Amino acid sequence: MRCLMIAVAALLASACSPMTGPPITGGSAGSPLPGQSVEVTACAARGGEIRRVGRMQSEQCVIKYGDALKPCADNGQCLGDCRVEGDIGTPADASVSGRCQVDSDRFGCHTTIAAGKAEPTLCID
Repeated sequence: MRCLMIAVAALLASACSPMTGPPITGGSAGSPLPGQSVEVTACAARGGEIRRVGRMQSEQCVIKYGDALKPCADNGQCLGDCRVEGDIGTPADASVSGRCQVDSDRFGCHTTIAAGKAEPTLCID
């Protein structure tokens, strides 16, 4: 839970960073476009893509997970989180199964599943 809180705090802080301009498109992992940062190249090298996410539409590297939508009962079974998307209305600690997170985009509402139990629903703008 502590790691989740640290991750949420980091994401909230990064969502407040100013936008630097239009989205960067084109190029390849090995050759950044003029004005393209090393971060964009590193993101592409990890199989990610730069997307505008969250309410502030900040540019972040979003990586698709290879086990996306695999049934799960705990975060340890997934590359990302084991979760149910949206507010499922299930009380915290209720027994429930989820699916592995599709990508590293942390924004939106979801209920994380840990040890087969629903944790409180979290909405990140």
